[in-house]
Amino acid sequence: MTTFLFDGDDTAPVTILLAHGAGASMDSPSMTATAKALAAAGFQVARFEFHYMAARRYGQRKPPPRAETVNPEYIKAIANLRARGVAGKLIIGGKSMGGRVASMVADEMFAKGEIAGLVCLGYPFHPPGKPEQLRTKHLAGLKTPTLIFQGTRDEFGTPDEVAGYGLADSIEVIWLEDGDHDLKPRKSISGFSTGDHLKMVAEKVWGWAERLQRT
Repeated sequence: MTTFLFDGDDTAPVTILLAHGAGASMDSPSMTATAKALAAAGFQVARFEFHYMAARRYGQRKPPPRAETVNPEYIKAIANLRARGVAGKLIIGGKSMGGRVASMVADEMFAKGEIAGLVCLGYPFHPPGKPEQLRTKHLAGLKTPTLIFQGTRDEFGTPDEVAGYGLADSIEVIWLEDGDHDLKPRKSISGFSTGDHLKMVAEKVWGWAERLQRT
């Protein structure tokens, strides 16, 4: 059974299921701040860990596996969350690798009516310094309504690079000024804080989710 961390009201009309990035747990400061910002906007947020990350809590230092190998774990997390009686619509997503995995299972789940949309935070379009190693093939035909939040300083995909990827019409990319891979800006340069960016993320997701509920 999947272990979840919950934030927000369990009667919220929309629940967001989030998976972590390759190197940080579900309760990392970045994931926690994101979950709390989304909960403050009115969502219920559920976080979970892939097996390799959960094993680290017991001293097993397993490296991150290939993202596609944990697709079944994400699908299982959706089923286990539904089994808990989560009401309302479900949006899936995650940070970096977690968002990438969610994007790889999204269309299957969307076609079955299991989810209403996808939210990716800092999508790893390519490894840093290796722009030729794209992770975008499945995004060209993605049918699931999708929001991708990306910092303009993200080494995993810059505005100029992403503009040439030919992403599906279902995907909207929202750029956060001076944000890095964790969406963190340099306040002295941008005038924004991480909290400012996360509040904007939550507000954008809320407005988008309201539109999804009307469809």
